[in-house]
Amino acid sequence: MDIIQEIAELKAARNAVIMAHNYTLPEVQDIADFSGDSLELARIAADCQAKVIVLCGVRFMAETAKILSPDSIVLHPAPESGCPMADMADPADVRKFRENNPDTLLIAYVNTTAATKSEVDICCTSGNAEKIVASLPAGQKVMFLPDANLGGNLVKKLDRPMELWNGCCPIHNRITPDDIRQARQDHPGAVVMVHPECRVEVTALADEALSTGGMLKFVADSPASEFVVGTEIGIIHRMKKENPDKKFYPLENNPVCEDMKKITLDKIASVLRDLSCQVQLDEWAIAKARKPIEKMLELSK
Repeated sequence: MDIIQEIAELKAARNAVIMAHNYTLPEVQDIADFSGDSLELARIAADCQAKVIVLCGVRFMAETAKILSPDSIVLHPAPESGCPMADMADPADVRKFRENNPDTLLIAYVNTTAATKSEVDICCTSGNAEKIVASLPAGQKVMFLPDANLGGNLVKKLDRPMELWNGCCPIHNRITPDDIRQARQDHPGAVVMVHPECRVEVTALADEALSTGGMLKFVADSPASEFVVGTEIGIIHRMKKENPDKKFYPLENNPVCEDMKKITLDKIASVLRDLSCQVQLDEWAIAKARKPIEKMLELSK
């Protein structure tokens, strides 16, 4: 029996669903029941009735699935796959900031640990951050954490002052203005898309700054036939599948998140066999961290 057939049989026996982020390996995306960005996966998890959820992504995504679907068994096939950005917002530091700034609203990017989410007021993703920040009263003081690049892009686009935590996605932060200029030189007819986790000076040179879900929709709706993709290269697999007549070019520095690539078919089969690598969160932690996520989902409808 090949691994794909085994996963299908195990999935049926366990009443399981497989959710995969757009940055995971192509073969993982291909066997998933649902693929998406952080917002899409959060919405799916919130409505999920499956007994078992296999979350193919980094650790904070598996925690978010457990928070939103606490009655399900959530399996994370690569528990060692973390997110460096999430680790840049220590919950103790966030708690201390709140104590020292009681009149400041804390907005946390979903790329944070469950413990950090439990210390903030609202969560957001790259797909709904603009809508959420724009909905706040003009005079409200805001701390945006942990991604200073995403926050900085929002400050510029909305002309809205916010304090910014000192954090970033190392993968997107490595993308430079020269990378964008080189891409335009190499592919002069292509639309240049970048992720809003890129630096402000990078997004300023792109045609579009979009979440991965936003990129997929933009590509599908666009009359253009060529696109430079300024984000983690895993998304290009899905773009090609959904748009076979269009061309996609990664940036020359080939941004790769090694943590996302730790999820493999063998690991998925393994956790389905013995229900190992279960995400465990205390009930009180789930209840506390759920509030800012639910607020996010409410504001992003």
